[in-house]
Amino acid sequence: MFLVDTNVWLERLLDQERSDEVARFLERIPSDQLFITDFSLHSIGVIMTRLKQSEAFVHFVNDVFDYGAVRLIHLMPQDLKQVVEKTKQFHLDFDDAYQLAAAERHRLTLISFDSDFDRTEPKRKTPAEIQAG
Repeated sequence: MFLVDTNVWLERLLDQERSDEVARFLERIPSDQLFITDFSLHSIGVIMTRLKQSEAFVHFVNDVFDYGAVRLIHLMPQDLKQVVEKTKQFHLDFDDAYQLAAAERHRLTLISFDSDFDRTEPKRKTPAEIQAG
């Protein structure tokens, strides 16, 4: 089970350098094994609308939730203390600490291109490091 970080989704949505790697990951892993945080979903919405790609955002939401089985997760207010602790412990920005805390809380493997997670425990995995199964 995998928590897919914001940057992975955006890599594919914006057809960036590692978009094909993300596509292969999404083809290998059934969507019911994928999770996204509310924080990531809202961040993607902010970025896509800022880039004047609001229709692409609507298609993304339809693809992952209506046609796919990606699950949306969130942290409760009492979990935010853990987020703040992770910002200090691993010198992370709030958004990265949120992802890490959510992955731990829900016992998920974090999938990200963000090398900031390389100094955390557990470390992140890239889409290419994950095999189907």
